[in-house]
Amino acid sequence: MKTTLPNYITIFRILLVPLLVAVLLTKFPEKEIVGCIIFSLAAASDYFDGYLARRNKQITSLGILLDPLADKLLISAAFISLVELQKAPAWMVVIIVGREFAVTGLRMSALSEGFIVKASALGKYKTTVQVATIIILILGKQILGELVILGEIGLWLTVVLCLISGAHYFLQFWREILPKLPKRKLRKKG
Repeated sequence: MKTTLPNYITIFRILLVPLLVAVLLTKFPEKEIVGCIIFSLAAASDYFDGYLARRNKQITSLGILLDPLADKLLISAAFISLVELQKAPAWMVVIIVGREFAVTGLRMSALSEGFIVKASALGKYKTTVQVATIIILILGKQILGELVILGEIGLWLTVVLCLISGAHYFLQFWREILPKLPKRKLRKKG
């Protein structure tokens, strides 16, 4: 299996996840700034690995599998840490994380049948809002003061975009991919 620079960047993003959680959940001065830097670096790496893979024609099977996994790990770890820090309600994070893994499962199912479910504009907006929301919530009231309200608004917007974009992916799968899948007969046991 060929490992390329974009794949190394994706692996680097995965390695940043435990560091991010450790920083966010450990009390020390400036942890919000350090956590924000780590998260921002990891989020930016998502753009660069995809850009480099497309530009250099280095899209690999490993990258196709690892990139969405790295994204889900990063977003999930950040949001779950924010629940622990009481900066995000658990019920909202359950919806956000649940949607992430449901859509990833859908994509992997389609991929196993030779189909690619491409990222939609709604999914990209959702990701942008998620990243901005996480950054605002990590920085918190100590750094942003009353502007932290933007993080709370971002959480609501993220939940709405998660539900709408998740429904969009499932409808796309249902309409475009499911009819093309080979019909399999179920064997009776017994």
